[in-house]
Amino acid sequence: MALLIGRFVNRIDKKGRVSVPKSFRDAVENQEFSGIYVFPSYKNPSIEACGEVEMTRISSSLSDKPLYSDEHDDLATVILGNAHPLSFDPEGRVVLPKDLLTYAEIGEQALFVGGGHRPTFRIWNPDVFAAHSAAALGRLRNTKATLPLRQEVSA
Repeated sequence: MALLIGRFVNRIDKKGRVSVPKSFRDAVENQEFSGIYVFPSYKNPSIEACGEVEMTRISSSLSDKPLYSDEHDDLATVILGNAHPLSFDPEGRVVLPKDLLTYAEIGEQALFVGGGHRPTFRIWNPDVFAAHSAAALGRLRNTKATLPLRQEVSA
């Protein structure tokens, strides 16, 4: 499984197209759908993005919630109801939907931020992410957070 790390800023052209970083595209290649799924993050003012396999996993995981419960309905509404499948063009670009660009306050530039071992990433307004990142660092410092490392990592 690919390790999605780092940050990449790409310009959004006049037609609304943006190039998805190659390492992020590579993480979702060889799936039946040649593209990504995007939906609004319900935790941050950003866009969540993933490949078809992860989107299927998210959808299937909703079955673990009681049917018709508020949590099930809220998650299905926010994630599945607002998801957009975006096909890659020959240059590896997608057109980000206007409603999601507005939600994430993204203008002329999009910041792609890796999600680690989960084959997901977020798309941010670079300035909004800078403030979010600074706040996260502050919280970690204030709580003196630690990260116990696992003995082995499976690749």
